[in-house]
Amino acid sequence: MGHIRVTGLGKAYKQYQNRWSRLYEWIVPFSKPRHHQQWILQGVEFEIAPGQAVGIVGVNGAGKSTLLKMITGTTQPTCGKIEVQGSVAALLELGMGFHADFTGRQNVFMAGQLLGMQVEEIEALMPQIEAFAEIGEAIDHPVRTYSSGMQMRLAFSVATARRPDILIVDEALSVGDAYFQHKSFERIRSYRRAGTTLLIVSHDRSAIQSICDTAILLKDGHMAMHGKPEEVLDYYNAMIAEREGQIVRQEMLATGQVQTVSGTGEAGILSVRMLDERERSIEVTEVGQPVVLEVQVEVRQDIERLVLGFMIKDRLGQPMYGINTHRLDQALTNLRTGERVTYRFAFPMHLGKGNYSVALSLSRLDSHLDRNFEWRDYGLVFHVINNRHEDFVGCSWLGAKTTITRTTAQIISETTP
Repeated sequence: MGHIRVTGLGKAYKQYQNRWSRLYEWIVPFSKPRHHQQWILQGVEFEIAPGQAVGIVGVNGAGKSTLLKMITGTTQPTCGKIEVQGSVAALLELGMGFHADFTGRQNVFMAGQLLGMQVEEIEALMPQIEAFAEIGEAIDHPVRTYSSGMQMRLAFSVATARRPDILIVDEALSVGDAYFQHKSFERIRSYRRAGTTLLIVSHDRSAIQSICDTAILLKDGHMAMHGKPEEVLDYYNAMIAEREGQIVRQEMLATGQVQTVSGTGEAGILSVRMLDERERSIEVTEVGQPVVLEVQVEVRQDIERLVLGFMIKDRLGQPMYGINTHRLDQALTNLRTGERVTYRFAFPMHLGKGNYSVALSLSRLDSHLDRNFEWRDYGLVFHVINNRHEDFVGCSWLGAKTTITRTTAQIISETTP
């Protein structure tokens, strides 16, 4: 079984003022150092138990890829310790280990041997690799003629041809088309169910939340957070919108959930309620029931433009539905300090039974990444039950109308004269 333990891990590169400093230090090894250390990662510690899935998130340059390269052994750490138990399959860079002038089939043999497979094993797996990659006759053409998507298909097919104890995947999967991404993540999920330990870097929030048990946030080469995927991604979402004068804080709710709040505070959310047909505040609603989401907002500084948006998420944090007043052409302008605004969104609750939360955003334009006044996760938590409709499966009730036509087969008998 795959097990990873990282202790006090750090990676630094030597930075020289000029090429002569590098040469002098090399010629006179015991002289005064002519470089300084540029730390990429520092003080990283975590442990991944066998069969666990962990996602790594962070902005570009946070050290995500460097961390994966050290775990796979392609880069050596400056300090700290990495313990890895079990066979490892890694997909770090597009076409890693491929030679552009060799055919896809030849590259499969080379890449497979780099992963520790014997030639006989690769030959036995070749039909499966070809079938999963679905690149047809191109398997016998030079890789330099491949598109990035074709390289991705072949590289992933080789890396996952046999189930490893540990599977490490970087952002390379984002290159493939939607069909192959779906196919790849289904294979990853099947390996997870079979006990493979997974370490994945992705900017796809849905992928991290649906696959991973925990998530790690890297910021400026340090571990900023390690916890449940939704809590980490909510904080990361707020962090990337952070600008001068903004705050990012997390609060523990009475339900045990962690709420992330960020923004400049120029406008703020006072209250959030869900109302039924009689204007009563409710926490439980029926499938298909008409409801109103009411949000009260306070303006604390003069604002030239204000947009309110909300997003309904399921218990795993997957977005079910979201809209804002910018997309509805109902943004407010020229608001003054002290004003209060009440927003009411009416809609039928066409969600499946389960627990849901509402995230809210106050911003200037369509996205909270531009002038984030307030972003609030878990602004409201509610439950959907189903006592009125058929017992359907899924996250949305579509109220399908069924028509069935049945035709009786006619039996034709033949008589011999």
